[in-house]
Amino acid sequence: MTVETSGTGTSGAASGGGLKRELKVLDAAAFSIGLIGPVGAIALLGTGAAGILGKGATWAFIFALVGVALVAYCFVKLSRYIAHTGSVYATVGLTLGPRAGFVAGWALFLGYFAIGAGSTIEIGLFFTQLLNDLGIKASPDWLLVAIIAMVLVVVVIRSEVHIITRVLLYAELIGAALVTILSIIILIRLGVGAAPGDQHLSWQFLALPQGTDISTIAGAAVFGFLAFAGFEGAATLGEETTHPKRDIPRAIIIAVSVVGAFYLLTIIAQTLGYGTSDAEVKHFVSAGAPFGDLGRAYVGAWLADLLTLSATVSLFAISVGTLSGAGRVLFALARGAGMQGSVARVAKNGAPIVALFTSAGLATVVMIVIRIFGAPVLDATFYALTIGTIALLVAYALATIGATRFLFFGGRTSTPKWQIVVPILAFALVLYTLYKNTVGVTGAYVWFPYLVLVWLLVGIGISFRPGLAERTRQSLESSDVP
Repeated sequence: MTVETSGTGTSGAASGGGLKRELKVLDAAAFSIGLIGPVGAIALLGTGAAGILGKGATWAFIFALVGVALVAYCFVKLSRYIAHTGSVYATVGLTLGPRAGFVAGWALFLGYFAIGAGSTIEIGLFFTQLLNDLGIKASPDWLLVAIIAMVLVVVVIRSEVHIITRVLLYAELIGAALVTILSIIILIRLGVGAAPGDQHLSWQFLALPQGTDISTIAGAAVFGFLAFAGFEGAATLGEETTHPKRDIPRAIIIAVSVVGAFYLLTIIAQTLGYGTSDAEVKHFVSAGAPFGDLGRAYVGAWLADLLTLSATVSLFAISVGTLSGAGRVLFALARGAGMQGSVARVAKNGAPIVALFTSAGLATVVMIVIRIFGAPVLDATFYALTIGTIALLVAYALATIGATRFLFFGGRTSTPKWQIVVPILAFALVLYTLYKNTVGVTGAYVWFPYLVLVWLLVGIGISFRPGLAERTRQSLESSDVP
């Protein structure tokens, strides 16, 4: 099943102002990797995992990698049959029904623009750190920095999609190369006994605090899941990739594999680089810019500054990727609902321009609201990221249910029956992670599940708009079924 929509041809050219099919597998993989933003993500989320698991923070990313791989199986399998810019909107809509698909897409849309807001807020954190490292004693309000960054993001996301994928690829490649070099230097110096503080290479990064159980690891894995958020982003390019049924699955596999390996190398190097004593772990947990600390200690101040800059650029890439993805999901939702003249409008360069601007506008509103409540930059970052993660997990849960039905009960595929255990395990892990994000939380985090619930209820209400379900069904089922 390959979804083809009006205004989108299979030849690679836009027809009637539709989305253009012009991307290759590397472009799609770059989009997913850029949407994840591994350099910016691990720059902050490793400390969050260490706050729960101490020197055993690596287990949070191992747990998350397993969970993400299981969920990725569902996206890989489905994207071999369904190619649509709406990602889970289409996959769930074609497997569980148009209303379920609309709600899944609605959740994914929130996840993307909320994470885009959080990443843009975090730019303020690292930009201020960079200024201070360069000897410029300035502390600009994070909202001011974030709004300036958002303006630059909008300039990029309104470009042709192949330009966006190149921006994401180069932004992440440079930062990832620097972080990988630092990680290798750390491990080498630890191995030869030339590390600061008389640190040594050991297996202590696998040691867990006494009394740690699977529930605690799953709680810490929330940071790992957040670090992988957006791995399925390539699926939103289903109508802009030349051979989507072949290249989108490959792109998702490449993104998860490359980013997973990068995360494991980096979190091990961070943990051992800081040290594994209680005091050293505490220092790691409280670090505002761990790459800067380690770069300065193991190489020199010049690398620390480059790493802080690369983290800032990576966060910019995340904002570009997530808001580009959000715009495409919103475009698909609006087009399926028959709103051809407004949010579903496509510019001459093939960009869903109104949907992109709407996504950026909503992300800006999120930032302003959080700032009105007086949240400092680090809290503000985690507030927006947590909201986005909860919404993404809802979309992932629906996608795994849809994959189970389509692959094993729809009679349309020859998938071996024993593989049904994969989406079932994926659903269980996603559901448990969602539970850990919503039950037993404290502070402002108590309200976030309710905010997401209200958003979902609005989406459910919209899905019952007269005629919407039928128009959505027709839009999604106007595909060729092999």
